[in-house]
Amino acid sequence: MTTACCRPAWVAAVRSEQLIGGGGVALEGPLLLTPRVFGDGRGFFFESWNQRTFEALVGPVAFVQDNHSRSAQGVLRGLHYQLPPQPQGKLVRCVLGEIFDVAVDLRRSSPTFRHWVGARLSATNHQQLWVPAGFAHGFLTLSDQAEVLYKTSDYWSKECERAIRWDDPELAIAWPLAALGGTSPQVSEKDGDAPLLAALAPGELFP
Repeated sequence: MTTACCRPAWVAAVRSEQLIGGGGVALEGPLLLTPRVFGDGRGFFFESWNQRTFEALVGPVAFVQDNHSRSAQGVLRGLHYQLPPQPQGKLVRCVLGEIFDVAVDLRRSSPTFRHWVGARLSATNHQQLWVPAGFAHGFLTLSDQAEVLYKTSDYWSKECERAIRWDDPELAIAWPLAALGGTSPQVSEKDGDAPLLAALAPGELFP
């Protein structure tokens, strides 16, 4: 399942879609990217990254780091973000299994502040989610195992990293928990102790 989309457009070998948030409003910034896949009896081929294509969609972005995580079913990572001077944009894809990937608007001046979007990314659909700076990011592993690769537009910074509770009632993210067969998500101690959005001072968010 993917949340409803609007404004689909093809740029070279990629289709981009603006996602409709959990509140029924389109969010400016995040994009769901679907590559044009060429397949036959031998297998398949697609461009997983093309600088010119990406910049035609979102403007100049310089990625500096690639991350790779492996998670068991039910593992929930997030919601994470980094503040200036080292905010991070992330381009996320799942190369093994399936995840539910989420972005939350933390820009206080945005008309969609506190709204979220989500999409199922998998090794089958090859889709990627662009999560710009100004958004928190997290995902829930739906398959037995999942491997997630993501590019970041700045380096990790202990001083700038922040987190928000994944189950914050103010955000009301519709995590597909039914896919876990009645078990609760597995979160790290650090993520479990993350504050609620309402407890954060304005300086802990984006302008």
